[in-house]
Amino acid sequence: MYAKNLRCRECKRLFELAAIHVCEFCFAPLEVAYDEEAIKKKVTRKVIESREPTLWRYHEFLPCEVETAIDIKAGYTPLFHAKNLGKALGLKNLYIKNDTQNPTWSFKDRVVAVASSRARELGYTTLACASTGNLANSVSAHAAAAGMEAVVFIPDDLESGKILGSSIYGPTLVKVEGNYDAVNRLCAELAGTYNWGFVNVNVRPYYSEGSKTLGFEVVEQLGWRVPDHCVVPIASGSLFVKIMKGFEEFARTGLIEQPTTRMSGAQAQGCSPVATAWQEESLTFRPQKPDTIAKSLAIGNPADGYYSLVQLQKTNGACASVTDPEIIEGIKLLAETEGVFAETAGGVTVASVKQLAEKNHIHPDELVVAFITGAGAKTAEAVTDSLNPALEIKANQESFAQAYQSLAK
Repeated sequence: MYAKNLRCRECKRLFELAAIHVCEFCFAPLEVAYDEEAIKKKVTRKVIESREPTLWRYHEFLPCEVETAIDIKAGYTPLFHAKNLGKALGLKNLYIKNDTQNPTWSFKDRVVAVASSRARELGYTTLACASTGNLANSVSAHAAAAGMEAVVFIPDDLESGKILGSSIYGPTLVKVEGNYDAVNRLCAELAGTYNWGFVNVNVRPYYSEGSKTLGFEVVEQLGWRVPDHCVVPIASGSLFVKIMKGFEEFARTGLIEQPTTRMSGAQAQGCSPVATAWQEESLTFRPQKPDTIAKSLAIGNPADGYYSLVQLQKTNGACASVTDPEIIEGIKLLAETEGVFAETAGGVTVASVKQLAEKNHIHPDELVVAFITGAGAKTAEAVTDSLNPALEIKANQESFAQAYQSLAK
């Protein structure tokens, strides 16, 4: 393992690789630091390309031992040129990174693969999390595969598909009255009482590193180059920040040139603290009470909100916010043009790409990667009422002809 320390993002003090997530001196978040010179000596493009197509092909850049990792084959999901969607949006080089094809159908399998592996190395036998749904699914699955206990906490109004997506693995599922921010506050308190590996609390520095693998894969799948522009959904902001961290780590270890990618964010209007602050040209966001169908993005007080705003400014990005009807249209547009059924967060991303293109924040010739982070079956309720009803006929040609002709009226 090439991880050396935990490092404070602000004062840069170093800490041991323990289950801590906040600096003891300035209370800023901690992140993992690596021996990048040693990585540079060992890792080449050819070495990476020779490995199994999972996120563990990049294990030198991850803070756990690959030999004992909890591996349910997450990562290395498709990246494809979305020509039909691009044509509809006026973008010649639009690509989709399709993380709906992970084992539990969301990008959370990446972060949990790393967090669960490190939690087990630290001696934990129970995994826990605060979740808007996708994370609970993945924690439950990884715990099952590892023979660990799982206790997952979710808001009490979560979509049925996400509840089922956790329950099937046999965790202790806890519905908490209130929104995600209430769930997260509770878990922060419980982490001081129970000797559990809360993947997005006390194990958070390791958890967040899994998001970098999206950046690694995009670079490799584009032929070892970075995109001109990325559009990423923002919930806590960790995914948005860590994709760029992945680009930068590849550059520092000699695998690619220094990235110049513009990073743009996507939020729902009903929970848009980062987008609102960006529109106000401020680096200080105000927490919001979520009110949107995009529940997987409904974090009103994002842990990495400030760092997301810094990255937007640093990379000359932009941040869109879209309405619930626009989210539904985004889901349908992606499905009808590219055959990908995304959850509401994917609808936010597609609708945001459309909005950013219309406002000229995305240039027509840029190579743009839009990140689709979860599968649509998890949030089917969001689109059910907007779909065309089935034709109901008798089992003969005449009945079909009559019904089919009625569509043209």
